Amino acid sequence: MLRSLKELKRYTVTATDGDVGTVVKFLFDDERWAIRYLVVHTGGFFDGQYVLISPISFREVDWAAHAFHLALTKDKIKNAPSIDTDRPVSRQHERDYYQYYGYPQYWGYMEPWGMGYYPALLAAGPGSRSPNEQAAGDSGDAHLRSAKEVRGYHIQGRDDGLGFVEDFIIDDETWEVRYLVVDTSHWWWGHRVLVAPRWTSGVSWTHRKVFVSLSREAIKKSPSWDPSSVIRRDYEARLHDFHGLRGYWGEAISEGGPQVLAGAHTR
Repeated sequence: MLRSLKELKRYTVTATDGDVGTVVKFLFDDERWAIRYLVVHTGGFFDGQYVLISPISFREVDWAAHAFHLALTKDKIKNAPSIDTDRPVSRQHERDYYQYYGYPQYWGYMEPWGMGYYPALLAAGPGSRSPNEQAAGDSGDAHLRSAKEVRGYHIQGRDDGLGFVEDFIIDDETWEVRYLVVDTSHWWWGHRVLVAPRWTSGVSWTHRKVFVSLSREAIKKSPSWDPSSVIRRDYEARLHDFHGLRGYWGEAISEGGPQVLAGAHTR
């Protein structure tokens, strides 16, 4: 199911033996556009520290109760390698984190989570170094960005500005970012549209801009998105058909990962 990332903020996080804290922000991978970590503000047992929690650690998600239940104890989390969440998370920090929890590394593979599309698969596998890590040209730098900081980035189309990033829509199973929510109210009041990360042509982190390969007119006429409505497949198909782009669902996986085929329609 697709969910607004804003709605997941302030969810509670619990270990197998008690509460851990609440979610305050998310870190996503700017290469694969997948949520890699929840930043959790902990309670008294942890002295109010901030800790990183990967979706790999989830035992169960109670959407009705707004809670993430982890397959970890409080002691396990408390003794994890310390990470300053106000600073960029380096690849070495990630290596230490994954080694501590005994998880295989996700980087170095073509799929979002190692050998597959779901974080739970990594939790079931043996902790080891990715065999493709060197082949993937890992420079030692992680590509993690705060979703909170990217909100407000300007969307630049092929011919003009289109609006700004208001939110992210994520797949609650794969934890991939499926869409950026673009607020175009500066030009068209109340008009929000969805833009898939794969439709972007680049991001300028310095200038706080996301470049998309769509025109202003295409965005203006794009099927609008109602934040109060559940995103259903028929709406997604209509959105992709409008832009002449293939949907991510049911696509063939080729070398290099999922591909967008311009001019292809999903029926």
